[in-house]
Amino acid sequence: MRPFPAVGAKAFSMVALDADALSRTDRLDDALKQVPGLSLFRRSTSVNANPTTQGVSLRSIAPSGAGRALVLLDGVPVNDPFGGWVIWSALPWEDLGGAQILRGAGTGPYGAGALTGTIMLDERENTRGISVADAEAGSLGTYRAGISGGASLDDVDFFGHLSGERSNGWIPVDANHRGAADNHLWLDSASGSLRAQTMFGDVAATARIGFYDEARGAGLVGAEAKAHGTNASLTFKRDPDASALGWRIQLWMIQSGFSNTSVSVPASRAFTTPANDQYATPAMGYGLNASLLDHTDGPVAWEIGSDIRVSDGETRELFRFMSGAFRNNRRAGGKLVIAGLYGEISYDAGPWLFTAGVRGDYWATSQGHLVEKLRSTGAITKDQDFADRDGIVPTGRLGLRRAVGDGDYLRVAAYNGFRPATLNELYRPFRVGNDVTNANAGLIPERLYGAEAGWGGQWNGFTWNTTLFWNRLHDAIANVTIGVVHCGPVVCGVLRQRQNAGDVDALGVEGDVGARLNDAISLHGAFSVTDARFVSGQLNGKRPAQAPRITVTGSASWQVRDDLALDADVRWESSRFEDDLNSLRLGSALEIDARAMWKFGDSWAAYLAIDNALDADIATGETTGHVVSFASPRVLRIGLTYSP
Repeated sequence: MRPFPAVGAKAFSMVALDADALSRTDRLDDALKQVPGLSLFRRSTSVNANPTTQGVSLRSIAPSGAGRALVLLDGVPVNDPFGGWVIWSALPWEDLGGAQILRGAGTGPYGAGALTGTIMLDERENTRGISVADAEAGSLGTYRAGISGGASLDDVDFFGHLSGERSNGWIPVDANHRGAADNHLWLDSASGSLRAQTMFGDVAATARIGFYDEARGAGLVGAEAKAHGTNASLTFKRDPDASALGWRIQLWMIQSGFSNTSVSVPASRAFTTPANDQYATPAMGYGLNASLLDHTDGPVAWEIGSDIRVSDGETRELFRFMSGAFRNNRRAGGKLVIAGLYGEISYDAGPWLFTAGVRGDYWATSQGHLVEKLRSTGAITKDQDFADRDGIVPTGRLGLRRAVGDGDYLRVAAYNGFRPATLNELYRPFRVGNDVTNANAGLIPERLYGAEAGWGGQWNGFTWNTTLFWNRLHDAIANVTIGVVHCGPVVCGVLRQRQNAGDVDALGVEGDVGARLNDAISLHGAFSVTDARFVSGQLNGKRPAQAPRITVTGSASWQVRDDLALDADVRWESSRFEDDLNSLRLGSALEIDARAMWKFGDSWAAYLAIDNALDADIATGETTGHVVSFASPRVLRIGLTYSP
């Protein structure tokens, strides 16, 4: 059940994608990349990225594996309670009716985590049979199927989805550098959900449950990751009218689990050696949000509300591999609580729209612990209890918009937001290949301050908008190089630690333009240019890792005949740095996707799609030994869709 639209939302930078736009690719995170500046931590998509790097960020200010954007499905946070990342395979396009992307820090109803933006997903509403069914097969041993639909039984409406995917993947290291240690980036995933909704007078009640389960190869022999979870929510909502206020109450929970094995690799890449076995990461997130809304036909609308989120989890792992066995066991974790109150008001009359919102959040970490034991004897070698910490963070936002002429507008906005460190950043050390990153239980919340000005409108079949923005990310959490890793007497990797590395200033401009040339041809283009740099701390003057300066996207659709449609998408981005010291540079990347769809009958369509049609080498990562990993090569997919 969708939450109330935020009052005064038109005063801020918002992009809307409908169900058709989300169906242009079979992965939601890939579809969302139509919005320039939106990305996972690396250039990888969820088909080949480790779950811990699938956090999503906006505006290329400072991408993060934990993500600096909040993702909501009908108001329920879907960011993992332990790590903040998003399991995108749990959000298939068949289940979704649309997405709204708010760029800029989200205070008000969005709260903690909405640092560089908020992605609001809506589930489909169909309750009359199959909504959509899709099945496809492709190169790289790829198979995928998904179905969603609903039915009504007496006074209860049901809706659900099921999806599954399998890919044999590819070896990410090029043929000239790979060895016996290198393996495929394979994927197996499944997800499903069921929603029931009914009315009690003028109150709508909705219950939803869902699950996901995925396993994937990390590109090295012996390196694999698994993620699984369940979620549930219960929502009650009354829409406002002239006689009474609107209100909404929602309870939710997320149970997640994650396991990951990592290995070390010699320079010859001839073999791998186990380095770490994170065999379990049980986590639980649960929360409540409530709001009261007055939004009648008058010029004034307001909303007040509160929310609370609790995350509790720990990592359990084996480490220190010697003489064919792991010698040590580690448990590390804790608890994070965030509770907030907010209020927003807007005045919308004539050409003017003004909105203001304030919010206050209390955050607290507790039960932080790190325990290490010898597996052979059970003797404790390290036992740390981290101090409980808490704080209160006030945030707010202002927006002003004025209609100019017929459909044109000017707007200005200012805002700030915050993001506490995740349990993963606070307590979980990790290893990728030979590089080690230590946790930091002393991390304090990040804060973002920003201002922007925008202009948009429409003329003679063209629509456009552009926004100039300035953001400062204060106390940015980053993986900072602090030393080296030795493999015996040889330096083989880099030692990093999560730290509040300083402030990042980002000055940027973003925009998009759309044109319908005639009844058959439509074009769309968008761009983002962001100059982001650390302006304090030990990384002063450096660009944040994985932050490109320029991103350009474009799409074209041609309805050749009533039964034949052609689509093409292009995405180009400038170079980015792999590491915090800006010593490992990944070159620019160009990707072109194409699709042809032939409709037959009233409800059936067949399609042929080519991803990365130019078979471009798109670099996704580089090791300290200058071994480069690449995204997917060209993939050909053929499929069948049923949509009544």
